[in-house]
Amino acid sequence: MSSNIIAIVGRPNVGKSTLFNRLIGHRKAIMDNVSGVTRDRSYGHGDWIGKYFTVIDTGGYVHGTDDIFEEEINKQVELAVKEADVILFMVDVDAGLTGLDEEFANYLRRTDKPIYIVANKADSNARAHQMGEFYALGIGLEIFPVSSQNGSGTGELLDAVITHFKDEGVEDPDAGIPKFAVLGRPNVGKSSFVNLLLGVERNIVTDIAGTTRDAIDSRYNAFGKEFIIVDTAGVRRKSKVSEDIEFYSVMRSLRALEDADVCIIILDATRGIEAQDVNLISLAEKNRKGIVILVNKWDLVEKNTNSTKEFEEEILEKIAPIKYVPVIFTSVVTKQRVHKAIETAMEVYENKTQKISTSKLNDKILPEIDRYPPPAIKGKFVKIKYITQLPTHNPTFAFFCNLPQYIKESYTRYLENSIRKHFGFDGVPIKLVFRKK
Repeated sequence: MSSNIIAIVGRPNVGKSTLFNRLIGHRKAIMDNVSGVTRDRSYGHGDWIGKYFTVIDTGGYVHGTDDIFEEEINKQVELAVKEADVILFMVDVDAGLTGLDEEFANYLRRTDKPIYIVANKADSNARAHQMGEFYALGIGLEIFPVSSQNGSGTGELLDAVITHFKDEGVEDPDAGIPKFAVLGRPNVGKSSFVNLLLGVERNIVTDIAGTTRDAIDSRYNAFGKEFIIVDTAGVRRKSKVSEDIEFYSVMRSLRALEDADVCIIILDATRGIEAQDVNLISLAEKNRKGIVILVNKWDLVEKNTNSTKEFEEEILEKIAPIKYVPVIFTSVVTKQRVHKAIETAMEVYENKTQKISTSKLNDKILPEIDRYPPPAIKGKFVKIKYITQLPTHNPTFAFFCNLPQYIKESYTRYLENSIRKHFGFDGVPIKLVFRKK
């Protein structure tokens, strides 16, 4: 994690996520008029006049309610306060000073971090004058009237905040680091899996489907490598999504899939592979992502000698023609093979980024072509001269031949299988193109 960390904190529904999106320059956090939309800590990166920083969005701090998430959200807020270099305590000039603001101010008195009170929704002079009552809180270096919706006042706020940063920071601390997205239907154990890997309660876990809403990024080190693991909201069929918040949660999950290098798709062993799991795997393949299938809750399944083999065959049959995906059977509860899953994801990433020299490719694949040449079409014979790997982000191989238009799909599959036989590429979709020589 970078230095120069800003935590945005406060009670629910004061505009923390709107300010977060404003500071990082794009809509990453879900915003809604319903309180309690944000639950976990969410991280983003921004800059201001030559200083780079990380911003943490947090859930609304509450106390004494019957909200099942209250204790966990408050824990996430406290972790953000500990991690931050500067704290932005958001209040709402429309609502005025509330008992929850006073209670949270008492909590913040325990920290020696610099605190700025951000009086949000001050989008007119009359409203800006209403911020005076927040001086009664007796904390903070200064009060800044802002409108996180239209950005007014945020420049003056950032001018003050960056005076506490000792160095320029890093433009994008995540640049070049492999990104693994953990995806699946609701309640398959995605957040539990991520928390177990990280060794901390990074994400809130309950038995309620839809607990995770935003896509949550975390840094992780394993096997001498660093990568980012992204916990996502559960993805259900469109017909089952009834709330705006869940719709945006699903959109964030699909965007996490598009941004990832490797997708770890978790299935529930007690329910088997369902249509939505197949859709997610197909979408990852279509986006040319590395794929690992994780069958969680394996401890709850009655097993015989062939259970693993039969379950894997059923999965591969349902996702056909995708046959190259590793399947790991695990249990987050018993910690069975959890690290094997992440080790496999790392291997898939290495497969995805491996480059094969032209000489090696031709040494191995040309004899396979001689053994089984392309079938003649209309009396014309296709002659493949040589193969090379193209300098693309995903594995792509160009086959140079005299009649590329006559290469059939069945023969393309044979060539792909030959490449996989000699060079692996487990878990990775590869693309073959045919060019005239």
